[in-house]
Amino acid sequence: MGSPGHARWAEAQENCIVRGRFITFEGPEGSGKSTQAKRLATGLQEAGYDVIQSREPGGTRTGEMIRDILQHDAAEENLCPETEVLLFASSRAQLAGAIINPAIEAGTWVVCDRFMDSTLAYQGYGRGFDVDKMIQINAFAVGECVPDVTFLLDIDVGTSLERMQLRSQANHHDLDRFEREDRCFHEAVRTGYLQLAKRWPDRFCILDSRTPENDVADEIWNRVEMLIQP
Repeated sequence: MGSPGHARWAEAQENCIVRGRFITFEGPEGSGKSTQAKRLATGLQEAGYDVIQSREPGGTRTGEMIRDILQHDAAEENLCPETEVLLFASSRAQLAGAIINPAIEAGTWVVCDRFMDSTLAYQGYGRGFDVDKMIQINAFAVGECVPDVTFLLDIDVGTSLERMQLRSQANHHDLDRFEREDRCFHEAVRTGYLQLAKRWPDRFCILDSRTPENDVADEIWNRVEMLIQP
């Protein structure tokens, strides 16, 4: 991430930004969103901003316990689809109430790996639940805690599945519950994300994850600079 613009960011910081910003990263499995979220958080810190990096589900002690149930079969029983939806909402509610909202009010920037759009894509489009009902559940869970910008790392399903397998082999761990879903599920999730981007074009920024990592990071940095209030 380059230095151009850092001076403007430092100047904005001196002028006292009252409210922090909330930035989320979304995308199918293997899209590189986690890598880009970490890079952005590091860049913001280097620019002099207070930053919290989080993930969803997770980000709190309660959320991490829920994550183990959702992704790693910690309960050792099959989850009903409705249970899955509500567990995600519970983790998200805890994260928004305990971490995100207080941080933003204190002037801290929050960079989150997944948030409410994941439920719309995975449980709405992927599982086949009514998307408008999923929106209502999200609204109940997080209220007005909506990202200022959401970066969608788009990737074709074939590449996504290949990356998942390579990552699993490299890290010597089994695929999680969602990674094990069939190709049709992952196709539906990708379609869902693209539909969400059309629904909220002012908030979503679609990036091609096949583009070199540094180029993607530069695009993200340029967009985030627009959030600065000088």
